[in-house]
Amino acid sequence: MDVLTPEQRRKNMQAIKNKRTKIEELLGKALWAIGYRYRRNNKTVFGKPDFTFRKYKIAVFCDSEFFHGKDWEVSKHRIKTNTEFWQEKIERNIRRDQLVNETLRKDGWIVIRFWGEEIKKNLDLCIDKIELAIEERKQC
Repeated sequence: MDVLTPEQRRKNMQAIKNKRTKIEELLGKALWAIGYRYRRNNKTVFGKPDFTFRKYKIAVFCDSEFFHGKDWEVSKHRIKTNTEFWQEKIERNIRRDQLVNETLRKDGWIVIRFWGEEIKKNLDLCIDKIELAIEERKQC
């Protein structure tokens, strides 16, 4: 049984965004401030990465812990409402993320994925990881 009324649940779900999320904005502003230019949600790249550095073939994804199933085997048991729907949805997301990673890597892309909390708590480490990948590609 849901703890929210249908109207409250509807309003909650409408507020969830798939572009320009807080974690994307945080990472994007930090990258821009140090001079990196990128494309956001580039539809021409398989999987529509949150950030692409096309010149270097680097794709960066900012994944939320819930929707992308961080520690899924442990956390899937925490879902108490509409369990079947959410477990299927998140497992589909995990499979899709794996397919995107494999496809991009086969095409010569470097794929970097960050969890939301990782961006919030260790933004500098995330930036360093991206810079390292760019430097690696510059030397090729």
